[in-house]
Amino acid sequence: MLTKLKKKVQELLTTEAKIAHKLGFTPNSISVLGFILAFASAVSYVLTSPAQPWLLILAVVFLLASGFCDTLDGIVARTFGQTTVFGGFFDSVLDRYADAAVYAAIIIAGLCNQIWGLAALAGSILVSYTRARAEAVGIKMESVGFAERAERMLILAAVSIIAFWWLPALGYGIILLAVISNLTVIQRALYVYKTLKKKAAE
Repeated sequence: MLTKLKKKVQELLTTEAKIAHKLGFTPNSISVLGFILAFASAVSYVLTSPAQPWLLILAVVFLLASGFCDTLDGIVARTFGQTTVFGGFFDSVLDRYADAAVYAAIIIAGLCNQIWGLAALAGSILVSYTRARAEAVGIKMESVGFAERAERMLILAAVSIIAFWWLPALGYGIILLAVISNLTVIQRALYVYKTLKKKAAE
């Protein structure tokens, strides 16, 4: 859904990519930094309580910084010819661990219903898995579905900020994420089915 906007943002971050490269950052090291920031976000969520709602803001800062790194690593790789098959694989694996850490932290902290939290976690992982499986058989999946990782991160950040004033907002946000992420999985499954069926008929 945000694929076109993401491409424009990537164009705007060329300067930041050059700075990161001059400082000696490689795409893989930026991916690792993004994972560390996501883990810091998870820790902030775990420690959040009605007595310490300010930790939600800290969690959002770390979450968005992690998302920034997730965008920057690809720009550095493409700009300086450092794109590798392993780099893409490594980045994807770290992203899955990052997502799992954040959702698990929210569940552990009791900031959402456990069932809905698990549904959101499963949906998040499966959105990425369906893309990987589809692209493995030659079906391009970018922009297919309305809850890709960028959308999910922005929704989680938004409801976390609202939860600073009204804590239950995060629980409702997780329900929303569970629904739209799993609907995205269904969207992608149907898209793959129709595409394969079309290819078979040709």
